[in-house]
Amino acid sequence: MPISPDGPLSYGMQLPVQSQSSIYAEPWEAAATPADLVRVARAADRGGFAYIAGCDHVAIPRRLAAGMSTVWYDPVATLSFLAGVTERVLLMSHVAVVGLRHPLITAKQYATLDHLSGGRLILGVGAGHVREEFEAVGADFGGRGGVLDESIDALRAALGPEEYPEFAGERFAFSGLGQLPRPVQERVPVWVGGSSPAAVRRAAVRGDGWLPQGDPRDRLPAQIARLHALREEAGVEAPIVVGAITEPLYVGEPGWPVGRRTLAGKPEELAESLREYAAIGVHQIQVRFRSRSVDELTDQVAAFGADVAPHLGR
Repeated sequence: MPISPDGPLSYGMQLPVQSQSSIYAEPWEAAATPADLVRVARAADRGGFAYIAGCDHVAIPRRLAAGMSTVWYDPVATLSFLAGVTERVLLMSHVAVVGLRHPLITAKQYATLDHLSGGRLILGVGAGHVREEFEAVGADFGGRGGVLDESIDALRAALGPEEYPEFAGERFAFSGLGQLPRPVQERVPVWVGGSSPAAVRRAAVRGDGWLPQGDPRDRLPAQIARLHALREEAGVEAPIVVGAITEPLYVGEPGWPVGRRTLAGKPEELAESLREYAAIGVHQIQVRFRSRSVDELTDQVAAFGADVAPHLGR
């Protein structure tokens, strides 16, 4: 089901296991298996989650490995794998660092994913931040903002309905080159990640959605107002899906230390807190649950879908 600015507050999740930064990964994920990842994806599918998401890094330098870890599954491979074991949940890259690859390569990968999944792709894109990663593959780190801007424009063409897409820009140009299969969707949603002034402007001018990176609640209203103002200034009339990453969640009383930032308690109380996002102009929330095992996580996902989600639209 497409996520709409006119619909009720939607909810999705970044998948565990597939990325294991020390900022958010739980200890149990280090020994997790592909079967565990499947269990979580299926729980989200059953629980009414709008999307499941995977991250994108090609290689992590030693200087960053302690914090970021080197566990970063390829998003196309991971989402394609999970497309085959789920039925309705959308599949999102959050975010694809498209500047690491030529737009035709990115288009081939994600068009195939959309085709194989029956039209369930959301292409989340971002500029990236790891210099060594860009240098290793010969990509332009210093000019990555401009590369991303042009890549989005090129991907609009390359992911469109034409078998032989055409594009001519400063960095990329292609014509007379056929790519089948085409995406199932007539227009693949492109959501732009990032909270810097450049990222917000990019989302406003070029995006179908905005994926802020951890803006606290009190900062979001000003960011959202700027997003809409920039979009209006650019003359873009189409609505934009505004997202937010919530605080960590725990449905019920945890009985173990889940951290002071974690929202925990009765489903109605959690829903009341999360509805504040809708009140400030957010259309979809990305949730993350505290857990000590895959069993506890799938229980949390199920409890959220059954007991919290029904109260989000009130």
